[in-house]
Amino acid sequence: MTTPDSLPSNAFRILDGRGHGALQTWVPGQDVPRNEGLAWFHLNYADPETRDWLLRSELLSIPVAESLLDEETRPRVLHHGEGLLLTLRGVNLNPGAEPEDMVSIRLWIEDGRIISTRKRRLKSVETIQGMLEAGHGPRSSGEFLVMLLGLMTDNIGEVIEALEDNMAEVEERIVEHKDARARESLADLRRQAIALRRYLAPQREALSRLTTEQVPWMSPDDHFRIRETTDELIRHIEDLDAVRERAALAHEEFVNHASEQLNRRMFLLSVVTVIFLPLGFLTGLFGINVGGIPGSGSPWGFAAFCLGVALAGAGIFLIFKRSRWL
Repeated sequence: MTTPDSLPSNAFRILDGRGHGALQTWVPGQDVPRNEGLAWFHLNYADPETRDWLLRSELLSIPVAESLLDEETRPRVLHHGEGLLLTLRGVNLNPGAEPEDMVSIRLWIEDGRIISTRKRRLKSVETIQGMLEAGHGPRSSGEFLVMLLGLMTDNIGEVIEALEDNMAEVEERIVEHKDARARESLADLRRQAIALRRYLAPQREALSRLTTEQVPWMSPDDHFRIRETTDELIRHIEDLDAVRERAALAHEEFVNHASEQLNRRMFLLSVVTVIFLPLGFLTGLFGINVGGIPGSGSPWGFAAFCLGVALAGAGIFLIFKRSRWL
């Protein structure tokens, strides 16, 4: 069995309608093998040979070919003849990548033929490749689209669920004041939520439009499952909005706690200043080198002065306590 990691950058499969689709020997520029079944071309549009083949192929009109090579990645759905042209986004689950660094895929789907193009690997596509190898893949163009949308939305849900778990952990750290670096984690979570929300909102609009498109190769069951996937994506976006609101509240709690700590420290410094200001005045007064200082000629003068300073400090402290300033 061919594993996803060993798949070529350009793949061609013939789906037999029973869930199986073996990888065929083919490269862009060669004649397309003539076989009965659903043909699926999965191509890397950054490959110069692929770009040349798409623009010259008789399988596609020039506008469709150019759309499959377009750098514009905003999700969209266009009905052209009896086919659909789609641009979709999925979370980036490649090793070392950030999930919010979305991966785009462009598709031309019609009865009997699917052409998909991408630049980076997409886990959802690799999952379908593996399912076809095992004989559990899609059996029609409509089922392929439903399965791809479902897998992409499930992966989005997993990323958002992990984001919610991280948000809950940061909230706990902020409430319990265990980690002074929680603010950095909170800022990172807010950035991820905002980026995902910005990229997924257009996809929701595209899927909503897809539910109304009527093409002969999509069955009522396909439409129903796409509506379910659209509703799931809407729930994920609502969860992202909730994460953003929770992050805003957590940031407010963090700022309030920091302000409270600062106020307490400033108050303590103010109390110390008020207590020691008169004592400093007394020590400065009795420390001048002029005649007439009370007790200067007595052996008990210094002890009496120290006792007086201590009593004065204790008196000021008692006044603060009775005034409930401490």
